[in-house]
Amino acid sequence: MQERLAEVQMSPPVVDWAVSTLPVEYLEAVRFMEARAEQIAAGTALELVWLLEHPAIYTAGTSARPSDLIATDRFPVLNTGRGGRFTYHGPGQRVIYVMLDVKQRFGDVRTFVAALEAWMIGTLDDLGVKGETRPGRVGIWVPDATRGTEDKVAALGLRLKKWVSLHGASLNVSPDLSHYDGIVPCGIAEHGVTSLARLGHAVSMEVVDNALKAQFERRFGATRGAPAPATMCPIA
Repeated sequence: MQERLAEVQMSPPVVDWAVSTLPVEYLEAVRFMEARAEQIAAGTALELVWLLEHPAIYTAGTSARPSDLIATDRFPVLNTGRGGRFTYHGPGQRVIYVMLDVKQRFGDVRTFVAALEAWMIGTLDDLGVKGETRPGRVGIWVPDATRGTEDKVAALGLRLKKWVSLHGASLNVSPDLSHYDGIVPCGIAEHGVTSLARLGHAVSMEVVDNALKAQFERRFGATRGAPAPATMCPIA
């Protein structure tokens, strides 16, 4: 009995899991993440994984170069505190915001990033796609035999606030890939961007969400359903 109690006490804390069904404005999402991270750091709220979509937008990370923004007037452009360079968010892309206690769960940032990469790769594997990391390149990459290229299917961009993570990852399910033409995605011009749909895996966002949740719980512990923050900041 004592051994069983010790196992329960050592189990990772339960994580809130929320899914927004309406698009969420980028700045509203950032404001929510900032506030939630403060609460998590203070011990007044559970950690949270939030799945959502944004209206079409380009965002610039802390390493963004002006020359990587090709179309300055195509979509709104916003600077953000996450790491990385320019990326695109829009309909058909599953954005995964991860607010976790990095110090408690992983000990250091490098281990945390590796865990996120493994989570994305495991999810893709469940969806029938073999994703891989590449030295010197951020994100998850897949070969596209139809075009003879190696393209990014999932991007990562993170920020820590009092050891609580903000931002996270994005997985291209079925976005309009021509929207990436307005930037040099993540500053890598020699490789392209792809999606599950382009790779021949036409799946619904619900199927993707189920795979993400199953892989998360397998790797990081239990989740509980939570009200979507989007109910506080949806757009029509």
